[in-house]
Amino acid sequence: MPTTEADPTGLHRVLDEPAVLPQAARRLDTRRDLWDDEVRIRVERLNLDAASFRQLERTHARPDGTPDGAAVRAAVLDIVGERGKMQNPETGSGGMLVGTVEEVGPASPLGLKAGDKVATLVSLTLTPLVIEDGLADWDGLGEQVPCDGYAVLFGRSIAAVLPDDLPSALSLSVMDVCGAPALTARVVEEYLAAGKAPVVTVIGGAGKSGSLSLAAARAAGAAHTIGVVPHRAEADLLAGTDLADQVAIADARDPIALREAVEKSGGPADLTVVCVDVPGCEGGAILSTAEGGTVIFFSMATSFSAAALGAEGLAADVRMLVGNGYVPGHADYALELLRANDGVRRLFEGRLTESS
Repeated sequence: MPTTEADPTGLHRVLDEPAVLPQAARRLDTRRDLWDDEVRIRVERLNLDAASFRQLERTHARPDGTPDGAAVRAAVLDIVGERGKMQNPETGSGGMLVGTVEEVGPASPLGLKAGDKVATLVSLTLTPLVIEDGLADWDGLGEQVPCDGYAVLFGRSIAAVLPDDLPSALSLSVMDVCGAPALTARVVEEYLAAGKAPVVTVIGGAGKSGSLSLAAARAAGAAHTIGVVPHRAEADLLAGTDLADQVAIADARDPIALREAVEKSGGPADLTVVCVDVPGCEGGAILSTAEGGTVIFFSMATSFSAAALGAEGLAADVRMLVGNGYVPGHADYALELLRANDGVRRLFEGRLTESS
């Protein structure tokens, strides 16, 4: 057994010198033996962060532009083997996992027991991870990764027991983005408490975090919701739900086109939620937001320096929030939105079918 004193943040597993927090670390200790406050999970499935997966697809494309799944799989194995965690060195992001609790340390505060089937609600970028099957059952072409291996949770980690009424893959997809709708609802409620029902724009409204954020905005009392999508196929998907009052088609990387599309759809927005997994959307999000409004950046492709300097250069009086993926009760809230909204569920199930 290890003898170093455990730290609830996982510092005892950091192999860097000098020590940093596990998310910032280059390498983590992945030994199976647990410190007293840890939990070991038998991993069944990884859900790669969208920005990370898209970057891997682009980097490992064939000459004709099609993704090379074998190369993507090899890249993920190399990252995890080298770092002891899944953290894309280009995007800095990882994802989350589903598995079954194997062992619980006697001082663990997480309330889990052996045999619980759980989804981790902390990033793979700070979770010690060992892959033992070489990802043999994954073709490298989708974000959800069948996997056999183990992972370790710390005293300050978060995990949720999976519900019995939803398929595991569907629950994992929801929990991967559950911070977005919870924070969206909180900010809408702030506006309502101040006496204003806000106009809410969600950039990437037909995606996982985007569709849940639209549902959350409407449930919380938004006056008007606008879903922005990049092309007609996505617009048709979103229009087939009751999530957005207006659907706008625009390239979020084109700030003028995005601003015009939002304004024609009932904007500018009091609250803009950025849920796309491509870089370069900061300026358009700021331009599409009313003076004194709020922008929430949920995408791991966001450049926060570009956002800050862009707002300064535009003399834009907007509040900018970083969606950190955690709001108390966020997993249960997101699952309830899925259960209550057929449109959200159809979008999620459709994306799961595409990636299978």
